[in-house]
Amino acid sequence: MLQFDEETARVLEDAYQGADVSQRRRASFDALAPLPGDRILDLGCGNGLLTLELARAVGPAGHVTGLDASPDMLAAARNRLAGRANTTLAEGDAARLPFEPESFTKAVSLQVFEYLNDRRPALSALHNVLQPGGRLVAGDMHWGTLAWHSDNTRRMERMLEAWNRHMAVRDLPAKLPAELRSCGFEMQRMHPVAVCDTALRPDGLAAMMIQLIRAFAVDIGATDPDDAAAWAQEQQELAAEGRFFLSLTHFVCTARRQ
Repeated sequence: MLQFDEETARVLEDAYQGADVSQRRRASFDALAPLPGDRILDLGCGNGLLTLELARAVGPAGHVTGLDASPDMLAAARNRLAGRANTTLAEGDAARLPFEPESFTKAVSLQVFEYLNDRRPALSALHNVLQPGGRLVAGDMHWGTLAWHSDNTRRMERMLEAWNRHMAVRDLPAKLPAELRSCGFEMQRMHPVAVCDTALRPDGLAAMMIQLIRAFAVDIGATDPDDAAAWAQEQQELAAEGRFFLSLTHFVCTARRQ
């Protein structure tokens, strides 16, 4: 488990509300198309940013339930949602949802399924708690689309190979449609959301990834702190020289419960 210092926590909070991550969240919001009165499950709600946006959209006649496995994330979400009577937060596992059958009209997950070795138990659980015809929106990265410039390509490959170990599957969007169909969903749309940065913005996805990858690679013993620091420093130098480049595609999958 990574331990974040105050500076890293600040970078993450800025990035969560920055343009890159916000556009991914907005793409899921738009695909879900929340309406007044909807009852929505936010699976893997994290710090509650999407939960709050959905709660505003469904209004007092609707309800949004956020579920996450992390007590720390849920604590942050509770602070964010304080005073929102149309929200509920719960700690739990995606494969064992603690809700009655057909409890929700819609469900959304943002970067959850790529961390599951077997998605079918979670998809079956979602099928159970959604009403017939209910909409499911799942947003995940296809890490095979990552292009990241470095003058030291071997070191970059080493850092990214380490990062690959933090997820269960790198190409989830390619696998998800078939898995959805096998669990009783009708696949409707796959929408790409590309991030392409030629500047290292303080609130951008790249700045967040540099902090996370640097810490994770050291934490798992894939490299030493000096090597990881040199990798991060190179990205700062490339940015100062106008040679920074990162591109990565997030995919938003929309399906209907049959």
